Amino acid sequence: MRSIRAAAVGAVTMSLALAASACGGGSSSGGGSNDSPKTLTYWASNQGASIEVDKKVLQPELDKFEKQTGIKVKLEVVPWSDLLNRILTATTSGQGPDILNIGNTWSASLQATGALLPWNAENFGKIGGKDRFVDSALGSTGVQGQDPAAVPLYSMSYALYYNKKMFADAGITKPPATWDELVATGKKIAKGGKWGLGAEGSNLSNNIHQIFVLGKQHGADFFTADGKPDFTSDGAVAAVKQYVDLMAADKIIAPGNAEYAQNQSLSDFVKGKTSMVLWQTASATFKSMGMKDDEYGVAPAPVASGTPGTAQATNSMVAGINISVFKNTDNLDGAAKFVKFMTSDDEQKILNKAYGSIPPVKTAQTDPAFNSPTTSVLRDTLAKSASALPQVADESQFETAVGTAVKELFADAAAGRPVTTESVKAKLTKAQQQMPKK
Repeated sequence: MRSIRAAAVGAVTMSLALAASACGGGSSSGGGSNDSPKTLTYWASNQGASIEVDKKVLQPELDKFEKQTGIKVKLEVVPWSDLLNRILTATTSGQGPDILNIGNTWSASLQATGALLPWNAENFGKIGGKDRFVDSALGSTGVQGQDPAAVPLYSMSYALYYNKKMFADAGITKPPATWDELVATGKKIAKGGKWGLGAEGSNLSNNIHQIFVLGKQHGADFFTADGKPDFTSDGAVAAVKQYVDLMAADKIIAPGNAEYAQNQSLSDFVKGKTSMVLWQTASATFKSMGMKDDEYGVAPAPVASGTPGTAQATNSMVAGINISVFKNTDNLDGAAKFVKFMTSDDEQKILNKAYGSIPPVKTAQTDPAFNSPTTSVLRDTLAKSASALPQVADESQFETAVGTAVKELFADAAAGRPVTTESVKAKLTKAQQQMPKK
């Protein structure tokens, strides 16, 4: 999911479960699902450098779909800061779109509302089958054991981006593969107004993504097998402390980063103020900020052993965007045709090239564009060493509660207050107490 500002949706989600029958399609006309109204409404997420960029990318493809099917698609590109709340409002008001993009970490939370079309075998059959999609992407489409609430559209993963000139100036010949190496590299650079690593302490979703990955490396999942929050395990506490200590103890993250919000760490990286960032599929953003492809390198995000893999060698969450259908749309057949179109090999290549992401459709990944030095790292990470965030109904609240705890700990570090195992556990205990009671 790209730079999402998660919202606390506990009370809202409760009401959605009661109001799910009210949700429906948007402006299409006509009767039941067997009819074929000539208009679909589509809420797209803001994937490019701006909403205008997205319109330029998407509109030619929507025109192509209309030419093929006779169905017009009314496009609205919704900023990430508004998207989740817009979706929640739509499910209660019944004034939603027919089709929409969702951050893949929201899949289980929105699935719990009952508002989205379940992608059972019959519905997957309409778009070419479930086996067309990469397993890791399917893992972020809803609760395991239930029919998915969404279909993968764009896949992304985290990687370590490093400034080649800053590395060369410091005599560093290769990117770090372990956390110890990353800290040592950062310390060589963190002097004279330069810093080793960028972070965004006020970006709750980015906090969660980093903590989730470190949690996996420490053997923590943040939720038990039956979906109950488990934020205070030794592994969870160690993960949060390790991340915040990059500022508090290791001094490779600038104290000012504690207040950074979306994309501010990327701006510093582009300007040569920091030498490394851990980010998801950043190439298109760097380009929009004026950085040339040959000015930075891409390597797998660090793991303790230096060899990424599954379980405790996980080095990325499964990031990405899913496409969903409101199940009460007036044009279920047209919506299925649109999802089939958007996930076709040709469209997957066009759209993922435009956004610098990776197609979750296996056969589309064979295009040379997804085998460059940059994209191959992302593709391999998704295939071999990425894990889906917890697919539980309370995931959105988890992002808010724990993301805020990390934000507060970064504020402590920036102010010179001690960050200890005890203080980390206290913040995580408070976060767990804020979660909905089962």
